[in-house]
Amino acid sequence: MAKKNVDRRAFLKGAALAALAPAAQAAPAAGHWDREADVVVVGSGASGLPASIIAKENGASVILVEANRDIGGHAALSSGNIPLGGGTKAQKDAGIVDSPDILFKDLTDWSVVEPNGAADYRFNDRDIVRAFADNNGFAYDFVVSHGVVFTTPVPNFMGMNAAGLSAPRSMHAAVMAWPQIQTGRAVAPAVQKTIPGGIGIVRPLEAAARKAGVQILLEHRMTSVIRDHNNTGRVVGIAVETNGDRLNIHARKGVILCTGGHSGNVHFRRIFDPRLTEEYCGVAGEPYTFQDASGEIAAMAVGAALWGSANQSGEFGIAITRAGYIGCQYGYPSMFPTWQPASEYFHLVRATGLKVQDYQNAIHVNQVGLRFYNEMMTRFPGARAKYEPESWRNAAHMGWNPDDYLPAAMGLNGGTGNGGGPIWAIFDAEAVKRENWTVEPPYVDRKAGFFFSGDTIAELAANISKNKYQKNPMPAQALQNTVARYNSFVEAGTDADFDKPSPKYKIQTPPFYAAWATPVLHDSRAGLRVNPRNQVQDFNGEVIPGLYCAGESAGGFSEHGIARCIVGGLIAGRSAAAEEV
Repeated sequence: MAKKNVDRRAFLKGAALAALAPAAQAAPAAGHWDREADVVVVGSGASGLPASIIAKENGASVILVEANRDIGGHAALSSGNIPLGGGTKAQKDAGIVDSPDILFKDLTDWSVVEPNGAADYRFNDRDIVRAFADNNGFAYDFVVSHGVVFTTPVPNFMGMNAAGLSAPRSMHAAVMAWPQIQTGRAVAPAVQKTIPGGIGIVRPLEAAARKAGVQILLEHRMTSVIRDHNNTGRVVGIAVETNGDRLNIHARKGVILCTGGHSGNVHFRRIFDPRLTEEYCGVAGEPYTFQDASGEIAAMAVGAALWGSANQSGEFGIAITRAGYIGCQYGYPSMFPTWQPASEYFHLVRATGLKVQDYQNAIHVNQVGLRFYNEMMTRFPGARAKYEPESWRNAAHMGWNPDDYLPAAMGLNGGTGNGGGPIWAIFDAEAVKRENWTVEPPYVDRKAGFFFSGDTIAELAANISKNKYQKNPMPAQALQNTVARYNSFVEAGTDADFDKPSPKYKIQTPPFYAAWATPVLHDSRAGLRVNPRNQVQDFNGEVIPGLYCAGESAGGFSEHGIARCIVGGLIAGRSAAAEEV
C-alpha cells in the first residue's frame, strides 16, 4: 500500500504517473539476463495460474513470479464462486439454456441498472466481453480437467455479481482437503466436497502448473517491466527483487501481468474515486495479498493506457461494501471462513472481528460522532425482479431507491479533508450480552486502535480520538448528544432521524464500546487497456508488443469475481505462447 507521507502535490502535477511509477528500465546487455523463459507471468492468482498452465501446454517455457510467500492471491481467500456460462457442460447437463450470444447480450445490456441508477454493464468494452463470452465454455472445461471439483453439478445464481441474469451460471469450488489460508486447517473430511472456497481453485491449479513444468518463483516482487528501444520496442522482461537481490528475467515471447488490481494502493485508487483515502484500509484479500497496482504502474511506465474507468467510479456492484465484521481492520463481509488464530497469517490480521446479528444492538456514527443512516438497512439488493433482456422496463421494475449506505457513510459528514473518515459501531455492555460477544483479543483489535471502550461516553470519545485514521478528534459532546437522542427514540418507539424500525435498546449501561465499522474495498473494476487477446495497449490504441494483462489489473470489463480472471488468464496465456519472435 502506498505510504501516507507521499507528496500529494507531486501526484497532482503533470508528471503524476512518474510520481506513482518506477522508472522504466532499459534491457540488459545481451547475455546478462539472470533467468529466462518464453513467457513470464507476474502473479499467481486466478489469472496467473491459468495463464501459466495454458502457455506451458501450448509449448512455451514459463516462469511464474509471485511476490508473496505462497500462491493464490486474492482468489485463495475468496468464496470459490466461478460464474461461467455461455452453455458450459454443467449447464447443458442440467438442461439450462445459455449460449455465448446470450451471455454477451447480458454483459452488454444497457437496460440493467441498480436501484440507485448506476448501470452494471453499460460501460463494458464490447470486444472484450465478446472474447470473454466465447471462451467461457473452454474455461469451464479447463478448470475441471485441471482438478477443480465443484460442490454441486448444477449451476445456480449464488455469487453471480454482474454476471448476467438470463441463466444460472455460478459453480462453487469445493475446498477438498487443502488447509484454508484463513484458518490454517482443512475442514472435516465429511464436508470437504460440500463447502466452497477459493482454496479449492488455486491449489489444484498450482498442482497442475507444477506438473506441467512451470517454474514458480515465490517471494519475487516485480519492480519494473523492461521494454526495448527507449520504451518504443518490445517488452522483453521484468526486473524483480528477492531477499535483497535484484534480478532481471527475460521473456522471449511475452510478459503477462496478473497482479490483482489496485484497491490497496491509496493514491492509485483515488484516480477513480477521490473519497478513498487512507481510512479505507480493510481491503479484501489483505493482509495475505496486496492489491498494490504494481502491474498497472509498471505497465504505465512503459506507455500503457488505462481503460474503463467508469466501471470503477460507478457506485454499483461490491467494489465498496459495508463491513461485515466490526472491531477489526479486515472486515470483508464475504470472508468465509473468517480469519482464525490458527492461521499463520493471523499475526498480521490481529482479530477475527465481531459479527452483528441484530443492528438493534448498535448504532453507527461517523468521524464527528453523528448517526447518518438506518443501521438496519444494508447495501441495495442485486436481485432484479421481472428482468427482460434489453428492455426499458427493467429500471421501472427495479424501482428507484437512491438511499444507499455507502454515499452516506463516505460523505464529508462535518469533518475536514477528503474521504468520509472512520465509521464506528457504538454499543453498551447489555448489547454485548445480547449478541454473546467477547470484547477482548483475539476477537477485537484493541492494540492497533480498531476497538475502544470507556466507562462514559465522553471517555469513549477520547479513546476513539487515538485511532490513527481519525482525522478529527471525536467530539465528546456530539457523541453524547447522539447517544442521548437515540435513547429518546427508543423511549418513543420511533426513529425520527432515519426511520430505523422501532428502536429497541438504549445505549446506557457501561462500559461503552466503539468498534471499527468502516466500509471495505473489494474489486478493481478498471485497469490497463487490453484488446480481445489481452494484449496491453498504449494511449493511441496501439499494442505494446510482448505485454499482456488479465484479471483485476485489466480494464474494460466490470464483472465481479473469478470467472473474468480465469478466462482472461487463459486468453493471455494462449496468446503469449503463440507469439513469433
